[in-house]
Amino acid sequence: MTLSGREAYRDELTLLAREDPSIICLEADLGGARHPFEEAHPDRFFNLGIAEGAMIDMAAGLAAAGYRPFVSTFAPFATLRAAESLKLTLGYIGAGVTVVAPYAGVSGAWFGTTHHGLEDIAVARSVPGVTVAAPHGEQEMRAVVREAAASGRPHYVRTGRNAVHESLSPAATAEPLVWDRHAGPGDVCLVSVGEEGTRLCTEATAVRDGLAHAHLCYLDHENLSSITGLLGERYSRFVVVEEHRAEGGIAEALALLMPRNEVHGVNAGRAWPTEGGDHHEVMASLGLHLPAVLDTVDRLTGPAPVSVRRPDATLTNA
Repeated sequence: MTLSGREAYRDELTLLAREDPSIICLEADLGGARHPFEEAHPDRFFNLGIAEGAMIDMAAGLAAAGYRPFVSTFAPFATLRAAESLKLTLGYIGAGVTVVAPYAGVSGAWFGTTHHGLEDIAVARSVPGVTVAAPHGEQEMRAVVREAAASGRPHYVRTGRNAVHESLSPAATAEPLVWDRHAGPGDVCLVSVGEEGTRLCTEATAVRDGLAHAHLCYLDHENLSSITGLLGERYSRFVVVEEHRAEGGIAEALALLMPRNEVHGVNAGRAWPTEGGDHHEVMASLGLHLPAVLDTVDRLTGPAPVSVRRPDATLTNA
């Protein structure tokens, strides 16, 4: 059974901790019943409650003592409520702490605006020295967790709530860039970020011929800089799809890194969600859905031919 990104993180970390006694798991009231790490390694699992800043400070001390701490809390609380602790621990000190942040974007849905995280990539990317990742699917999440544990470098890893996705690549390592589909050199290339951005891009390529799709896993400045040449040598026009605000997002970052290319974004915009709903309903209320992706492509390439299969009602409202 394929696991969600959040469950894949917990399972992979539990497996790694069997061989590495230095791995410690800290959670801020997200552990829940039957947390696999707590059951397997109860002496190395700590639930700090709703004390996110203190949790990251504690992780800094554990890292200084030679441990490899992984901490987890809601994305908005990790990057906003605990912003100073995150900056000092992961950035200034450069401690080998990995922050795994579920409930990114609006995956919290019914929890409301206080539990939505549409600014986390901007915050994490602004801290020098932090590896920022947004894996898609179980296999990519597992690879990111393994690489974070092996590297000892500070990491920020965003994921959703319980959505299950198949990774685009079964590789044992997580690559900064995964090509899902190629097209002609004059065609538009979709660039997907995170779980929902990748879902929307794969849906778009399924209903529209002639679209390329590149998926990005690692989003920090160093990793993005390393792949701009690979993107730019194949295509000149890009549409970046991300469950994040436009400000501080990856479309903005790529536009700065690729000034000779045309970069457009489909994102959560600047509005605040004011109504409840499930994950996809809240995304749609912000203008982040499949029609928005296709409309952006049409503005760049012209209307789709009449013969092209249109998405069904389920996809349209996703």
